[in-house]
Amino acid sequence: MSLPFFFVENLDESKIVLNEDTSKHVVNVLRMKNGEEVLLTDGKGKKAMATIFDDNRKKCVVQISSIQTEEERKSKVAIGISLIKNSSRFEWFLEKAAELGVNEIIPLICARTEKEKFRFDRMQNILISAMLQSQQCRLAVLHEPTEFEKAIHLSFEKKFIAHCQQANKSELANQQTGKSTSQLILVGPEGDFTHDEISLAIENRFQPVSLGQTRLRTETAGIAAAVILCTH
Repeated sequence: MSLPFFFVENLDESKIVLNEDTSKHVVNVLRMKNGEEVLLTDGKGKKAMATIFDDNRKKCVVQISSIQTEEERKSKVAIGISLIKNSSRFEWFLEKAAELGVNEIIPLICARTEKEKFRFDRMQNILISAMLQSQQCRLAVLHEPTEFEKAIHLSFEKKFIAHCQQANKSELANQQTGKSTSQLILVGPEGDFTHDEISLAIENRFQPVSLGQTRLRTETAGIAAAVILCTH
């Protein structure tokens, strides 16, 4: 049976005081006691083995016994995806994208984006949970909502834009992305990118691509792109 896995912001000390929520989960929910072991990660590549030193249900103290560092993958995948009106669907995308290993997520504000309140702390917690669920040690970077016009100037080796308009597009799955590149793909809102946005992206070295033969919801398109780029 695998050891319980928790997130802490840094692993620089030999003894760590877990926050109240984590302490309650360890002591009250899992009913763990002094001497039992847990795994910790800082979301920056470190994974630590730790032993419970003080099973206080509000301020549980653990002592680190060993630390390993997970190598960063050579290929970085970023997805710029429009915010959508139904926040639960956007949260579903965040969870699944993190599980698949997407490195950066850039919420986009496009011409046709139906703006909703962006709860950064809640979104960040979803990414942390997904990281732990999938037993990863690197937390996906979540950007603040970014205007489309700013996102297209981000620096990546390969840049793609997925849209639904009839135009010359290649299949993303057929792209030779390579294993040492940084890649960004943009996914538009439910009404798609405007013609002007697509033209502007192409002017800034974005390659127009298709994600398949069917028309996808925004969050589904984001996941389809994640699967292709993270496993290609």
